[in-house]
Amino acid sequence: MRILVQKITGLLLFLFILSFVSFCLLKLVPGDPVRSMLRVDDVAVTNDQIQQMRAQLGLDQSVFIQYGYWLQNLFSLDLGNSYMTGRPVFIEFIEKIPYTLMLTGTSLLVMIIISLPLGILSALYRGRLTDHISRIFALIGSSIPSFWLGLLVIDLFAVKLRILPSMGEGSWQHLILPSITLGIAMSAVYVRLVRASILESSHQEFIRSARARGIGKNRIFTFHLMRHSLIPLLTVFSESIGSLLGGTVVIEVLFAYTGLGKWIVDAITARDYPIIQGYMLFMSIFIVVLNMLVEWSYRYINPAIAIGQRKKGATS
Repeated sequence: MRILVQKITGLLLFLFILSFVSFCLLKLVPGDPVRSMLRVDDVAVTNDQIQQMRAQLGLDQSVFIQYGYWLQNLFSLDLGNSYMTGRPVFIEFIEKIPYTLMLTGTSLLVMIIISLPLGILSALYRGRLTDHISRIFALIGSSIPSFWLGLLVIDLFAVKLRILPSMGEGSWQHLILPSITLGIAMSAVYVRLVRASILESSHQEFIRSARARGIGKNRIFTFHLMRHSLIPLLTVFSESIGSLLGGTVVIEVLFAYTGLGKWIVDAITARDYPIIQGYMLFMSIFIVVLNMLVEWSYRYINPAIAIGQRKKGATS
């Protein structure tokens, strides 16, 4: 319980600092959301109209006063309304997140299907043809930018073969190309991680002890080797979740996929401050909570970690 309270306190402090810094940095970004709303380039408006709209949105106040109002509304679970649509930020977030979760889930499925077998085979047949092929795949895959890979799959499957849609959403077919693109980009990294983790775990003392006791190879691999190999994989995955979300943004824009990625890019273009601030808050909470869940999962994968934490708490 004490560890949980410390984690929650650290999370709240982190969110406060992050929200304040991001709020201040947003005000330094070039551009005026009022001019974007009034479409100055298309319709002639007076300076009085601009100042009136700025006062209506509270943008004529200092940064600290604006942040104080935003923080006060946050305590009542009000993230404000979008400048462009006038709708609540939270409602728009709820509408967009299922699309991003579906894309992320299918991309992770593609990544697991590719990286896990290749990484395992590369470790089991180290130095052989299978190992060389998987390492070449990992090298090429990590060298290709995700947006360029996306253009390649669009050109092949949507333009030349015409068997899959190139953009939009609405059916499971629209998920195939962006999921393949993002999944291949991630699997190139995780093939090497799986291979390195299995090779490192295979030299541990408990593996040699299990072999000496006459335990079967399949049982050793499934219940000892793979279980021990999951710990560094989970650690790297939790640390790379930020890049995963960044890759989702690029893919969503490339495939015109309506999700959080395209939503935040459109908001940045329009200088829609409430959406940008709300997105950063949601994503920071998601990343921190995910890291906490991964850390707690160590206690079940490796009980020695839980024992060490209890001893540390007892001595402190």
